[in-house]
Amino acid sequence: MQNIILFDPVKARQELLPLTYTRPVALIRHGISTMLEKWQRAIEGTYSFETQDYLSIKYPISLAADGNDLYIAANIHPDPQLVEAILSLTPGGELMLDGEVIARRGGKENGPKTEYTGKPLAINHIWDIFALNDQALIRDFAELTAGRKSQPLSDTCTLIGDPANLFIEEGATVEGAIINVKKGPVYIGRDAEVMEGACLRGPIALCEHAVVNMGGKIYGPTTLGPYCKVGGELNNVVMTGYSNKAHDGFLGNAVIGEWCNLGAGCTASNLKNTYGDIKLWSMGEGRFVKTGLQFCGLIMGDHSKAGINTMFNTATIVGVGVNFYGAGFPRTFIPSFTQGSTAGMKDVDMDTFFETASKVMARRHVTLTEVDKEILITLHNKN
Repeated sequence: MQNIILFDPVKARQELLPLTYTRPVALIRHGISTMLEKWQRAIEGTYSFETQDYLSIKYPISLAADGNDLYIAANIHPDPQLVEAILSLTPGGELMLDGEVIARRGGKENGPKTEYTGKPLAINHIWDIFALNDQALIRDFAELTAGRKSQPLSDTCTLIGDPANLFIEEGATVEGAIINVKKGPVYIGRDAEVMEGACLRGPIALCEHAVVNMGGKIYGPTTLGPYCKVGGELNNVVMTGYSNKAHDGFLGNAVIGEWCNLGAGCTASNLKNTYGDIKLWSMGEGRFVKTGLQFCGLIMGDHSKAGINTMFNTATIVGVGVNFYGAGFPRTFIPSFTQGSTAGMKDVDMDTFFETASKVMARRHVTLTEVDKEILITLHNKN
């Protein structure tokens, strides 16, 4: 059995902030599953992470005694051609893509270098998470449902398109919904719920225990991670997990971390009035960068909150542990561990932050551990 280490490529990790402040690249959700879960399906083995030192207390690396570890870049999607190339590496060998190492056999870089000629799907920028979500979701759907039988769709629902493009896991509840699978599949995970009056247009994935409230309008490609609850209108959104946008309001071309809450009426723009190309604040580079996109909405790190009727401009980056409320638009970059409104922002009190985070997580029967606190304190001190 392979001992596999999913490593954070330096450039990709910087480009994927703020999500990678609080997790290895391998735990980013893209499509239905995380990058880790995709590789676990592709190559049987024991998995661990090579990530930032402060994250390693929660996500440690596990090395093989014989040094024959297989290192794989965590931002690259597996596919049959890539898996074959990686498994063919000899000790010390490296697999290269555009001058960057994407896999190597063993911890030392002293063997033959092989240039990979394929074009793997990869998340190299934070906006790739939503911009490439259709490809990731369709791939995951095919892998997760192959040879399996879906639970039946209730006769209270309307299905538009091929029934083969709808898969409902055991324990899921779907009543009185309209589901259109002509443009892509719809996956409804274990114990997920789609309430009456909801409209879903694929490709869409609801992971386990995710909920679409009554009358929710969800356009693909959208992913709702485990235990997410949504309402209102969503278009091309990836919610990592355990986050809520439960009420009316619009969210489009967006990425939301874990333990976030968007209050009733919260709306985020995803298109400039000028229809111009979008620049986005790069947390890694500390400057605005060109995206080449016309549509880009809200990017929000873990444990961040937005009050009722809050508004966000096109391409707004929100760090970790932010609490924004009140009328008016904030600037398009809100640093981590700050709170306030357009009248002014101030530092978050960490004792109050931990008290709130503990309550939020307890609602999903998850504990904020001392290790979690240590990671968040390290981030706060770096901010």
